Amino acid sequence: MTDVFEPSSGDGPAVDAPGRAAEVRTAFEGLLQIRRLSHAGAPDPEALPAPWETHRMARAVALALEAAGVPPSAAAPDGTRTATGYRVGDGERPRTVRVEWLGPHGSGAAHEEDGRLKECAAVLTRLGWEPLLYRGPRGRRFLEVEPGA
Repeated sequence: MTDVFEPSSGDGPAVDAPGRAAEVRTAFEGLLQIRRLSHAGAPDPEALPAPWETHRMARAVALALEAAGVPPSAAAPDGTRTATGYRVGDGERPRTVRVEWLGPHGSGAAHEEDGRLKECAAVLTRLGWEPLLYRGPRGRRFLEVEPGA
């Protein structure tokens, strides 16, 4: 059985396996190649999400963030946060993804979330996604991300 690469969503265990950076680079280059083939003839074919990405949005957004060097959060099997970083999951509306900045209790994640989510938004905007910053329950911020036009 071969292992299948999965970008870190920020919900699983910390991902620090040897060779992980090379796997992320290879997967991201594959994504860019899919974009070039899907948008041949466009002025900047790498700046638009490919149809493949719009059907697996959480996975595509997580890959973009991990490839940009943004750290993912991590969680123990009981759901307790073990690392501070992004968490990507399905959005509340169809065709949206939610990006949060989470960390262990007392980590200060809530204090850095505004700046770190803006960093995530900049990465995603460059790649043709449309991230919008919102304030949710208890004042915590999050991004709602959808494919660009």
